[in-house]
Amino acid sequence: MDLKDHIRRIPDFPKPGILFYDISTLLAHAGAWRTTIERLAAVVEPQSPDLLAGIESRGFLVAAPLALHLGLGFLMVRKHGKLPGTTIPHSYELEYGTDVIEIQADAIRPGQKVVLLDDLLATGGTMAAAVVLLQKAGAEVTGTASIIELGFLNGRDKLDVPHTSLVAYDR
Repeated sequence: MDLKDHIRRIPDFPKPGILFYDISTLLAHAGAWRTTIERLAAVVEPQSPDLLAGIESRGFLVAAPLALHLGLGFLMVRKHGKLPGTTIPHSYELEYGTDVIEIQADAIRPGQKVVLLDDLLATGGTMAAAVVLLQKAGAEVTGTASIIELGFLNGRDKLDVPHTSLVAYDR
């Protein structure tokens, strides 16, 4: 099955000049979604993770069902102020400014193997920041994965761990 057949391309969203790759049509097709989870499982399982982490918000849609499929725990990487309890924050640079992501302080035990997931890898800034945050919390990040990669933005160049994507677009 070609997963690209189930990913809708929406021009000029969220602003003019941006081509948005929409996974809602992939999620709505049970067979394509099952295939997506099975293909991600084949990529992630050999890394023998203890936990899967998902980046807010569409990364939750990827990592949570994959964790269930693999019999693993799941943890959320969220924007600042969205998690209850004590958190571990990490500030990182954006093209124009900074942002902060967090995990709950008790989400990871030192030395646990974690694979980080998101729906899409674009510039790599948030994914790279999330890797640093997980490492700061004591995780061994064995890799990252996404459904989609926008190869022309060279996001994987910002990652110091292996990255796998199921589909790639070069424009």
